[in-house]
Amino acid sequence: MIVLKFGGSSVADAQRIKQISNIVNDYKHHKNIVIVVSALQGITNLLEESGISALNGECGYAGTLKKVENRHFDMINELIDSKNRTEIAAKIKMLCNEAEEICQGISILGEYSDRSKAKLLSLGERMSSRVISAAFNQLGHANEWVDAQDLMVTDSSYLAARIDHEQSRRNIEEAFAKVNGIALVPGFIAKSNRGETTTLGRGGSDYTAALLANYLKAERLDIWTDVNGMLTASPDIVSSAYTISSMSYEEAMELSHFGAKVIYPPTIQPALEQKIPIRIKNTFDPKHEGTLIGDHAALNGNNVKGFSSINDMALITIAGSGMVGVPGIAMRAFKALSEIAVNVLFITQSSSEHTICIGVYSNDVSSACHILDSEFETEILRKKVNPASHEENLAIVAMVGDKMKESIGLAGKAFKLLGDNGINIRAIAQGGTERNISIVVSEKDTKKALNVLHDGFFLSKYRKIHLFNIGIGTVGGNLMEQLNEQADYLKQEYSIEVKMVGLANSKKMLFDPKGIDLNNWKDQLFASEETMDVNAFVTKIKDLNLRNSIFIDNTASADVLKAYKQVAELNVPIVASNKIMASSPLPEFSEFKNIIKKHKTKFLHETNVAAGLPVLKTIDDLVASGDKITKIQAVLSGSLNFIFNNISEELSFSDAVIQAREKGLTEPDPSIDLSGLDVRRKILILARTCGNQLELDDVVKDDIISEEELKSSSFEELLKNLEKNNDKIEAIRKQAAAENKKLRYVAEFSNGKAVTGLQAVDSTHPAYNLDGMDNIILLYTRRYHEQPLVVKGAGAGPGVTASGVFADIMRLANK
Repeated sequence: MIVLKFGGSSVADAQRIKQISNIVNDYKHHKNIVIVVSALQGITNLLEESGISALNGECGYAGTLKKVENRHFDMINELIDSKNRTEIAAKIKMLCNEAEEICQGISILGEYSDRSKAKLLSLGERMSSRVISAAFNQLGHANEWVDAQDLMVTDSSYLAARIDHEQSRRNIEEAFAKVNGIALVPGFIAKSNRGETTTLGRGGSDYTAALLANYLKAERLDIWTDVNGMLTASPDIVSSAYTISSMSYEEAMELSHFGAKVIYPPTIQPALEQKIPIRIKNTFDPKHEGTLIGDHAALNGNNVKGFSSINDMALITIAGSGMVGVPGIAMRAFKALSEIAVNVLFITQSSSEHTICIGVYSNDVSSACHILDSEFETEILRKKVNPASHEENLAIVAMVGDKMKESIGLAGKAFKLLGDNGINIRAIAQGGTERNISIVVSEKDTKKALNVLHDGFFLSKYRKIHLFNIGIGTVGGNLMEQLNEQADYLKQEYSIEVKMVGLANSKKMLFDPKGIDLNNWKDQLFASEETMDVNAFVTKIKDLNLRNSIFIDNTASADVLKAYKQVAELNVPIVASNKIMASSPLPEFSEFKNIIKKHKTKFLHETNVAAGLPVLKTIDDLVASGDKITKIQAVLSGSLNFIFNNISEELSFSDAVIQAREKGLTEPDPSIDLSGLDVRRKILILARTCGNQLELDDVVKDDIISEEELKSSSFEELLKNLEKNNDKIEAIRKQAAAENKKLRYVAEFSNGKAVTGLQAVDSTHPAYNLDGMDNIILLYTRRYHEQPLVVKGAGAGPGVTASGVFADIMRLANK
């Protein structure tokens, strides 16, 4: 004996009936087959709609019922020969007439009682099962239609009736003693012990099948639906969710109770009682193995088997000193809620007994708070207990797995993953079996929380990183190219999928939560109709609320800095090639760092000094390990080093600046480089990274070109002023060459003071042989006091700077 259940999507139309007929062929080796069917897809909703229309006095219910009738007659006409249609057509017409009579009664009386609703909704399964039974006979599957209302006996809770197991078992054993071959049974419906129509609740066809399997001691229960079994999470929320090949009854029960809609929660208990395996299969992909639910599930290698959620819930808090040490407080609360049929989804209590938190559906919260205040009215008047308070728009996210009880630190890992993504945990609960950890979060964070947890517990093939980048100039443009080039490598080697979801230049911005096409990003951005606005850009980050988000500033603009604090408050880490924040006035920078610290996020700006060279990280590591930086000597401007390496009798100072600008080595405004401001910012950032509290004005400078000459409205005007200084610079170069020295723009920090300026260095100086646009940083410390720690390499250029930004992104992605 095997029991098969086909859901509404599996029996939606004639084509699908033929499809399940082919599936049934694969079960012909079983002597007896029980097939339970749901209403045709959408029919229950149409019946519900007709009842509501009738209650509202609308005559439109007749048209809705006509749709129901047409759906069934279309199926009859397509599946059954004309000579065999008369009997089934008459039965369906009779049931359609019954539906119309019920609606007429609702309309006349102005009452849509649970009793009427149960009678009306039961017609979906009564019609579908009759049509499918007749169709199966036509398709070569001789079967006997068995009325579930003659089998299932319940109480009089019309819409979610409780089964009388003893009587139902006797009825089923007696009825099936006479059945051989295939029996076809409508799911969902039953009759009360008073003979009235009842239903087993939405999804009740699964329960019907499970009860039949239990009472008949079936070999297996196969539930055919429209997905490939139980998945690690809802695929509508977590795109990387995949099928769980096997799981225990308990795991399935936990996931189904917490919102996994593949199987109706009460279905599992009847199978569990008789140790009957349940296999969930996909009607539209019958070769897929699906999910096997059994007594001992095969291990899938993961401590956490899956995630699920319940939305639209509220959290009620009962608190007060009068609860401490008083027996029966919780009992009174739950008894009061049960009296008004409020379903409790979640419970947690502080060990001090001062607080009890109860999770309920949002539509129950008002009545629940009222009944609790009534129950504890005396204690509230005496100020021993506070009136019940509540918070709405919440969701429960549950992580489930039998192996969780064998593992240490799972809860801690979950909390860290959520915290790192700015998801606040309102309450937590864990059962004594340690099979389920339930976490209450804001409903708006549900999708983000599920994806973060799914990725974090290695249930996703790839960990998705979502990037929001402002600035597409030389550095930003190179970053886009590098991300595109490395996309496949990151997937294969690191299981990381990087998606650029937000992009902006000074004029326009573009967003795509699924990822902007990195092969076509320029055209997409230029075609965008969204005008760039920094505040609007941050608002979009907040509204999208994507997990593992990173904000990137590849501009040299002070305007973008106003976004930093807002972004940090969203718990989104920041990567910046822009030096302005790290060199901003101390009060502003300190406030920003405190926000970063408070929200436990990150501000990575390695490229602020020496492009892609690991200077700041090296200093951080030295300081963290207890060393102290006593002196820094550095050539920090790749652009200035390029300029002074290339000037000669043949190449003037102004022409060298033009070359540097064309190669993308200078800031967009070269006067920043030539003024020494860029170097001053860099030595300031180095000093601050060492733990020193300096301001930019504290950095002494020796100007190459006067400030007045550098103040230009355009590059052309700046160039004219530079040409006036060509002879002066050439004279300095000649004098240095005569002394066998080279010109270097050097920054130094020692004894709390920082100085920058042009120097002529001899062959003993480490910077003497510094080629092209290279930088060199000499770190003298308590440990490296005789021979400094030297960091040397390319310190300018869009490619190396972009690679440094990329490296910071990967530091965050791999955390």
